[in-house]
Amino acid sequence: MDSIITIIASTFMYATPIIVAAIGGLFSERSGVTNIALEGIMLIGAFVAAVLCYFLGQMNINSAFFNDSMIPWISALAGGIAGLIFSILHAIASIKYKADQIISGTALNMLALGLTVFVSQVMFQSQRTPAFNNGFKGINIGFLNDIPILGNLLIQTYSPFIFSLVLVVVTWFIVKKTRFGLRLRACGEYPQAAASMGINVYKTRYIAVIISGLLGGIAGGFMMLTVDQEFSASVIHGFGFIAIATLIFGKWNAWGVLFAGLFFGFSNVIATTSGSIAIFKDIPNDFFFMLPYILTILALVITSGKSSGPKAVGEIYDEEKR
Repeated sequence: MDSIITIIASTFMYATPIIVAAIGGLFSERSGVTNIALEGIMLIGAFVAAVLCYFLGQMNINSAFFNDSMIPWISALAGGIAGLIFSILHAIASIKYKADQIISGTALNMLALGLTVFVSQVMFQSQRTPAFNNGFKGINIGFLNDIPILGNLLIQTYSPFIFSLVLVVVTWFIVKKTRFGLRLRACGEYPQAAASMGINVYKTRYIAVIISGLLGGIAGGFMMLTVDQEFSASVIHGFGFIAIATLIFGKWNAWGVLFAGLFFGFSNVIATTSGSIAIFKDIPNDFFFMLPYILTILALVITSGKSSGPKAVGEIYDEEKR
């Protein structure tokens, strides 16, 4: 039973950054802008979160208004702000200057990798940040932790997973039930028609990409402060691209993203725990480390004919076109 609970909790841990980043991608793509830069945005968010978490931990600040439990949340939020700022580059290039969205996103992924390594080298004389121990802890809700089975699961589950669940509900409501959500979907489906109804397509897309950057940066911070304890250039290792696959697999729907994220989170757990399972001991570990990416490809192949994203996603908006 303990091993099953550990697997479930680990699935939640790995799924959280995937879900949060994919929700960010949902906002961007629903507006018509492909955000292939999620990998780089997560990397920027992870770096900023790691640096701030390390320095705040070194300061040993304890007062009536601040304690150590606040450090990971502040650090993750700082990572989100960094991701937001970084995503503005993608918004300007792809919306204002009408650059190819795939090329713009790919360029930002490359820039993020070089930038984080360079700044880390300047600050710490190493491509890695110093290790820290102020990351997220298991959920502690008084009497609930004393309940058999559930209590053990809560102790091993990080609070960002609850954030991801709330985010899914809020996103579903915004996209499906609000005026902004209607305008967002209109800009991603028929931007010219949306403009004819008085909707500012450029403004809507800017807001969507900025939200995407904020959530992508927070996702990187969550991954940094739960899965790892020090930053390195390989800390995200493809999770941004898995988040994009999650978005497609989830059919650009918040609830679909949740379940797809849990699926990909579980595949990562299998990859990391395979060595301790007797029936898998003769299979090389490298195969299991490839498993999440193999499953990502298979999921996309299986759903490619059944998934249809926003009609105008990836297209450059031309106000003169009708």
